[in-house]
Amino acid sequence: MTDFEKVYKEYFNDVYLYIKRLSGDEHIAEDITSETFFKALKSIDSFRGECEIRVWLCQIAKNSYYTYIKKNSKIQNVEEAELVNLPDNKNNVADEVANKMQALAIQKILEELEEPYREVFMWRVYAELSFKEIASIFNKNENWACVTYHRARNQIKKRLEEKER
Repeated sequence: MTDFEKVYKEYFNDVYLYIKRLSGDEHIAEDITSETFFKALKSIDSFRGECEIRVWLCQIAKNSYYTYIKKNSKIQNVEEAELVNLPDNKNNVADEVANKMQALAIQKILEELEEPYREVFMWRVYAELSFKEIASIFNKNENWACVTYHRARNQIKKRLEEKER
């Protein structure tokens, strides 16, 4: 087994689940994940090891997904795509409508959120990266990533509360 086969076996599921969460679609996740590993195989020699390989693969996957969105223009903006897979409570129609309304409110808040808060929040929530992994993406320390995430979360929570008034 080659080193790249080991990487593929170890990280395929992480990349797939990340893209599935972003897209909300299994088929898109499969396509983007395959494309990600193809791109990674072609450019593995340029991987400098400045971050974990999982983070590197997720960055490739995210960029491939955004390119897919632009090419297919089925989704008007990235935040909408990221919020498609919010948990649904299918117990009744009222709950489902409330969840969709909250998803739209969160989408608008994410659009307004300044960087790096938005990006850190997305890496933590949608990619489920650790603070250490997020810190390595931004070339910062773990404490910075943790504080930035919590500030982003608090901003989102505060803005949601303001909209409910």
